[in-house]
Amino acid sequence: MSKKIKIIFLGLTFLAAPFIARATIIDFNVDPSYDYSDRTKITAFLYQFGTNAYFYVEDGFYQSLNDEEKKRFAENMKNLSQEFDNAIYPQLTKFLGSEWTPGIDGDRRIIVLLSRIKMDSGGYFNPGDEYPKIQIPTSNEKEMIYLNANYIESPLAKSYLAHELVHLITFNQKNKTYGISEEIWLNEGRAEYVPTLLGYDNNFEGSNLQNRVRTFVQGPNDSLTEWKNESPDYGVLNIFIQYLVDHYGTKILTDSLHFGGTGIPSLNAALIKNGYSEDFSQIFSNWTIAVSLNDCNMGMKYCFLNPNLKNLKILPQLNYLPLAGESTLTVVNYTKDWTGNWVKFIGGQGMLKIEFIGEQKVNFEVPYLIQDSAGNYSINFLKLDNSQGGTVYISNFGKKYNSLIMIPSLQNKLLGFDGIEPFYKFIWSASIVNENSGEEELINNLLAQIEFLKAEILKVQAQINAILTGKGQSVSCQRFENNLYYGLKNSSEVRCLQEFLKNQGTGIYPEGSITGNFLTATRTAVIRFQEKYKEEILIPLGLGEGTGFVGPTTRAKINQLSGK
Repeated sequence: MSKKIKIIFLGLTFLAAPFIARATIIDFNVDPSYDYSDRTKITAFLYQFGTNAYFYVEDGFYQSLNDEEKKRFAENMKNLSQEFDNAIYPQLTKFLGSEWTPGIDGDRRIIVLLSRIKMDSGGYFNPGDEYPKIQIPTSNEKEMIYLNANYIESPLAKSYLAHELVHLITFNQKNKTYGISEEIWLNEGRAEYVPTLLGYDNNFEGSNLQNRVRTFVQGPNDSLTEWKNESPDYGVLNIFIQYLVDHYGTKILTDSLHFGGTGIPSLNAALIKNGYSEDFSQIFSNWTIAVSLNDCNMGMKYCFLNPNLKNLKILPQLNYLPLAGESTLTVVNYTKDWTGNWVKFIGGQGMLKIEFIGEQKVNFEVPYLIQDSAGNYSINFLKLDNSQGGTVYISNFGKKYNSLIMIPSLQNKLLGFDGIEPFYKFIWSASIVNENSGEEELINNLLAQIEFLKAEILKVQAQINAILTGKGQSVSCQRFENNLYYGLKNSSEVRCLQEFLKNQGTGIYPEGSITGNFLTATRTAVIRFQEKYKEEILIPLGLGEGTGFVGPTTRAKINQLSGK
């Protein structure tokens, strides 16, 4: 759990033997939103330390334990410290890279502070501790993470400790290296996966994964990218990341972390780097199908490979159609970006007509699954027009076919998920119609689609002619205000960047292509530019080499040279 909070560290840095030394007591400020009694300050003492971490324990918590509880606490702390040194720290730093070390405090060990935290949280990380007090007065000026002391006897303590270490590592790999903050949902996604990576979810009963599965199946209709720090957020995110790693490997998480961008574009860049043709949108659609079918016989992308998830399936919203006569059922729904919606239709006999109408100016994807009388499924995708509408007809419904599951999802926004996201409307209607009228309407729809495609072809041909004759519209390049990074496509800002780089000469951008796509050649040109002006762009960030990420210092230099 990663959250911006304010914490004060008072006292001196010291070393202690790996036994209780209560004379070394230090005051820490803690986040009242996590603390069990809304405190802002606690007193803690150094309980023990290992190779990679100091473990501090809240004094009030420790004094509340009886002798037998203190004995158990000592054994559990010893085991947790050893697990951190032998597995958690070495494996996660190998997997994702290091935290900032020796860091702001000049000490290569990190601090793990155990205190009484609200029971719905296993721990948290505060990036404010990584800044000097002159910037954030409440900073501890320490590399540290916070752990719920109430879970010290739980097998989940290892998972929680590993989870929070990922946030500490991410701060170094994103904030320190690129000057950007990872989007919360993806930051949490990597942290959610590490208990599986470390083998803590192998014993499914009582594991973090089991908890997330339970949460997900109880409420799967939660946005993947909107982060409210609630249980459904963790459930849907964990199950999606499990699927992503199942089919595309752990390097997708690593490479997207070591990329000068965030969120969905960083995952798309990692997919390209690892040779995959699918993008995030396709993977999300396949995931929505997989959690409905979870059947490898339908295709390897429509199931989970983790044996602990082999029985995972969600229950779609069920809708009954009358068995006799014509009928129509119409429902208005609201959804957010990257949210799964599963709607199942049964009953009725005859020609089934499903009509979908999505809100215009956004992009929906609508897979649908048809089950025949033998129980076999076929996978289809509804073709939507420019108005985000589409219709499908299923003949012999109720006889040859038993059910249809429609899975619409809004796949519009790609970046900037930093708050509450808006709802968008979609409408579906299910009808049992006359076979002949359905066929006539289907023919009319096909003819309309043909006319639409003809018009689109004429538009594309006109664009091609404009490009060939040099009469295309020019782009007005104003001041660069937004970060630009590898993976952006069809961007007017990227075209402006490429124009600027081209004007810097062949030593910076020998290709000189103006495509609007931020790919390898553009990234390499940006790196050359950054290294040419490293005193103004890289050195203030503590970097020795260019990153290819057009962040604040790079934009400032570009704007200066452009006179903007």
